[in-house]
Amino acid sequence: MKIVVLDGYTLNPGDLSWEGVEKLAEVTVYDRTPADQIVERAQDADIVFTNKTPLDAATLDQLPNLKFISVLATGFNIVDIATAKKKGVVVSNVPGYGTPSVVQLTFALLLELTLHVQRHSDSVRDGKWARSVDFCFWDYPLIELAGKTMGIIGFGSIGEKVADVATAFGMNIIGSKRHRTDQSHRPNFKWAEIPELLAESDVVSIHTPLVPETQGLINKENLALMKPSAFLLNTSRGPIIVDQDLADALNNGVIAGAGIDVLSKEPPLPDNPLFTAKNCLITPHIAWATTEARARLMAITVENLAAFLDGKPVNVVN
Repeated sequence: MKIVVLDGYTLNPGDLSWEGVEKLAEVTVYDRTPADQIVERAQDADIVFTNKTPLDAATLDQLPNLKFISVLATGFNIVDIATAKKKGVVVSNVPGYGTPSVVQLTFALLLELTLHVQRHSDSVRDGKWARSVDFCFWDYPLIELAGKTMGIIGFGSIGEKVADVATAFGMNIIGSKRHRTDQSHRPNFKWAEIPELLAESDVVSIHTPLVPETQGLINKENLALMKPSAFLLNTSRGPIIVDQDLADALNNGVIAGAGIDVLSKEPPLPDNPLFTAKNCLITPHIAWATTEARARLMAITVENLAAFLDGKPVNVVN
């Protein structure tokens, strides 16, 4: 079978190996594929790997040999799932590989918002501590997490791990999820609908997938429900937040700050309003990208491929 990897660079910029895939089939790896070259490169492929290169209905209709799409990520909204299913093309994703790394960045953002580690380090290098008349110095309010409430929108595997860490910090947890699970082992936990969660939380962390019901969920109306002292975190999907509405909320003091790893358009346009918003930390979609997480992604991708070739596909999303 012939495999074409449309955008392999983000998964493997050179520090991993495609050897596991190469042992199973003939592979051609492209670092990136422009939209106008997708069909040309994938036309003869039996299997296509894609991370963020879209495979819409019109594209799928032009790939007659295609039998299997392996999405090099957990989110699979870049593939027209319905069309793939109609054409008998199996689509798999890679769930769970990045959970520890996403949790880690979630708290990196939160700790920066509450303790301003980088800003204080910069102020020390600028000489402000050396000029201080006191033995210590701070430029920004320092906030303790213990006793605060974290609201987690999307209480799946990542959300639960975020709750574990928040509990270790002494925080109370409010969860929101379509299908509620038993959380009786958490004495500091309660379920709530999203309006109540937003209103009661000191920190709101988003870990829900991007589906029609969650697109634009964090908008002007819902931001207005939050405490003016609250922080918003998003390490999930950018379009869940309306960028302009969040920028307005930050600039007008509706909420106190935000830490986001994803934006509605990626790479972002230079005039994205969040770039100039007050107290807004933005990282360039890196929560998934630790070496360890990418190695797990590669390993699970090989397992997905082997299972498909064996006639027993796993992690099928259609």
